[in-house]
Amino acid sequence: MLENNKLNSIFLGVCLFLGLSSLGYLLGDAAIKFKEYERTVTVKGLSEREYEADIVIWPIQFTAASNDLGEMYRSIDSNTEKIHSFLEKAGISNDEITFSSPAITDKSAQQYGNQARAEFRYTASQTVTVYSKNIKVVRGVMETMSDLGKQGIVFTAGNYQSQTEYIFTRLNEVKPEMIEEATRKAREVAEKFALDSKSTLGKIRTASQGQFSISARDKNNPHIKKVRVVSTVAYYLSD
Repeated sequence: MLENNKLNSIFLGVCLFLGLSSLGYLLGDAAIKFKEYERTVTVKGLSEREYEADIVIWPIQFTAASNDLGEMYRSIDSNTEKIHSFLEKAGISNDEITFSSPAITDKSAQQYGNQARAEFRYTASQTVTVYSKNIKVVRGVMETMSDLGKQGIVFTAGNYQSQTEYIFTRLNEVKPEMIEEATRKAREVAEKFALDSKSTLGKIRTASQGQFSISARDKNNPHIKKVRVVSTVAYYLSD
């Protein structure tokens, strides 16, 4: 009786071992097949185009200095009027020109210790800003600003406040075509990969569109904007 129970236990253990082994094999085989089914290729497609900017913001900043406050204000007003008249004669309309309040500095109030006395007590900076969609006209006027300098106006350049800005506003208009182009180029790359690997390109598994970037084409042509977007697409592959 004891011997029979022992044999039954051994038989049951062998059956259990064989059953678990078979299940493990089947699950492993299914996982391998599933992994093969999940074969994918991830590719990127680039769309890059150049467009002219739509708007130019041109700050014209100049300075004046004097020991007499009233005289300095008169100089600022005179130079502002000269700039305004010059811009209008060059083809820039009055509604495209704005003026900021002059920033006045009293040097005598900034004397510390043994610092040398400033030559002029008062200094001022004034900004005349051109906001225009007629970029060609504005750029043409920029090239003739030396004529104003010959009239005694001291312009400032190189600082952040006096930098010209070009803006491209038609991004929503060009987005659809550029996304289509980027997606098409991504598929071309995927098809080439599938051909080289002797596979068949399937449906899209995942797709993501990168952010659009807008930058100047180069330092000499900031009014020409380079618009760029990259699409990332994953495709299924099959034998």
